Amino acid sequence: MVDRSSPPTGPGRPPLSAASLTLRLTGIAVVVAALAGAFAYVNGTLDPQRLTPKDLVNVLEKNNGVHPGFRRNHAKGVCVIGHFESSSQAREYSSAQVFSEARTPVVGRFALPAGNPYAPDNSVPIRSLALRFTQANGQQWRTGMNSMPVFPVGTPEAFYQLQQAQSPDPATGKPNPAAVPAFFAAHPEAVPFLTWVKTAKPSASYATETYNSVNAFYLVNAVGQRQAVRWSMTPVAQDAAGATAPEGGDFLEKDLVQRLSAGPLRWQLNITLANPGDSVNDASKAWPVDRKVLNAGTLVLESTQPQLNGECRDINYDPLILPSGIEGSDDPLLAARSAGYARSYLRRTSEVKQLPNDKQESRQ
Repeated sequence: MVDRSSPPTGPGRPPLSAASLTLRLTGIAVVVAALAGAFAYVNGTLDPQRLTPKDLVNVLEKNNGVHPGFRRNHAKGVCVIGHFESSSQAREYSSAQVFSEARTPVVGRFALPAGNPYAPDNSVPIRSLALRFTQANGQQWRTGMNSMPVFPVGTPEAFYQLQQAQSPDPATGKPNPAAVPAFFAAHPEAVPFLTWVKTAKPSASYATETYNSVNAFYLVNAVGQRQAVRWSMTPVAQDAAGATAPEGGDFLEKDLVQRLSAGPLRWQLNITLANPGDSVNDASKAWPVDRKVLNAGTLVLESTQPQLNGECRDINYDPLILPSGIEGSDDPLLAARSAGYARSYLRRTSEVKQLPNDKQESRQ
């Protein structure tokens, strides 16, 4: 969990002491450990260390605990049902049916980036949104997005090293407090993420967050032209700034149900076009803010379902399940996420009978 006991630095606040900085970096590591799942290439190895999806899911279980039947990451969440209303702006860039049909059904899931399904909602400042678009032709587009603007590191190897840095020492049962600061000192590519997370606060609502793909993809049009992109879901007619999360454990799902009882919630799908020279295969690098942005349409969410028996429960939100007209980039984290999610999916779906019953579901 993230240590939120000390206020973030910023205007009007004193600089952090050395001790406080160490504690904050340790807390940041736990956030990072929770936010992306296990990583390994689709072929099952990460040369030269020969890491496998099994190895990486195991280290997440070691760090976060095992909760049978739940996702090994993003364990606490809620299913949402809705649809996507396309605009005309993405059609010249992609032949995907989702951008040409007026309406495409969606099954999604809001979640916390943590491996504990009973974690307090204010324990981490990041929220996630996963979506499955099912086109009329049967093809699917699945995407997993987070409220952070960039990923902390650019390779699966570095991500695994971070997991090791925050793993508990068998002798003490606690992580080595010097390991996480040492990791970040050796990885300057993490500076943009660290800069963001230092002032990030847990929000009081899923509805007020912007969710980012972080990884890059390609839109491909009918004549085969490819355009590198990243995308985000930006709230429409909501308090975009949001309120700071209250104390306590389970306010996010209650807030979402209350908001949806008053009517659908909407997000605009903004697709950012890369310029030549922009980093396409490194999720730790942000693109300049002056890049062209398409309004590709509107996500409309209409209702929730419990995650223990809702439609989203058995969906693997693999980011490389893509329809014709959208392709993955060569970002190694994409292939890593795909393989890691598959390993986690096989474990949890074999444990469904061990999930809590409906009476226990209120603990979600």
